[in-house]
Amino acid sequence: MSAPSTDPWIVRFAKLRNIQSETPGVRTYDLSLESFSFRPGQFNMLYLPGIGEAAISVSSDPAETSTIRHTVRAVGNVTRALANLQAGDAVGVRGPFGTGWPVDELRGLDVILVAGGVGLAPLRPLIYQLLRHRSEFGRGSVIFGARTPADLLFSDEYDSWRAGGIGVQTTVDFASQEWRGSIGTVMPLLANLSLDPQRTALFTCGPEVMMRFVAMAVLERGLPATRIHVSLERNMNCAVGLCGHCQFGPDFVCKDGPVFPFERVRRLLFVENF
Repeated sequence: MSAPSTDPWIVRFAKLRNIQSETPGVRTYDLSLESFSFRPGQFNMLYLPGIGEAAISVSSDPAETSTIRHTVRAVGNVTRALANLQAGDAVGVRGPFGTGWPVDELRGLDVILVAGGVGLAPLRPLIYQLLRHRSEFGRGSVIFGARTPADLLFSDEYDSWRAGGIGVQTTVDFASQEWRGSIGTVMPLLANLSLDPQRTALFTCGPEVMMRFVAMAVLERGLPATRIHVSLERNMNCAVGLCGHCQFGPDFVCKDGPVFPFERVRRLLFVENF
């Protein structure tokens, strides 16, 4: 499924309906745009006239066709300008672009989702998909790591995810005295999770060092590389593979990704200072 226009250069202007503060420096922007559809894992180019564009993953429910949500950390010119907008302002949208999570390959499988930081945002649409079609999949598990408890993204949704049959485990790098959860990386939580390699798929998004360790850990437990997918982030300027800024070996992250089978990018992910 794609947006109504087949021209990837067409910008559709959407009204900014609502801004939700998620964690320090991270906000979710609700944009009104009729007849918009996407696959979990895809991204849009958000455009602000006179400032530029930024590639941002869609973080909303794929079943919603009139509201698009993007969860954004303010780190660059465009994203900092987004943080200065108010409800009622207009934002240009090109997309959706890129590959999505291979949902159709998950039927009957247990699904493990491992995220770090804002990497939970591209996985959130997949979580909604799993919840909506819960009977079609096996066990669902979310493992999420953040810097501090205050940085745990979408924390107000965890209970509803659990109620829908998806386990949620969280960990933080630095904890307050009130924190009673896990401290450290996602790796111990993943190691303690029971895993049947014959009927499990794993999707991960976050810092590349985290994704490398996660992928190698489950490979050692017998999970086939074909059922491990990673979502990569590069400097995506055009979204259609023309500018070359996001080239990653023989691939362009904007059109060949951002979701890749781990086996396809495994060698490049272990190249130092690539």
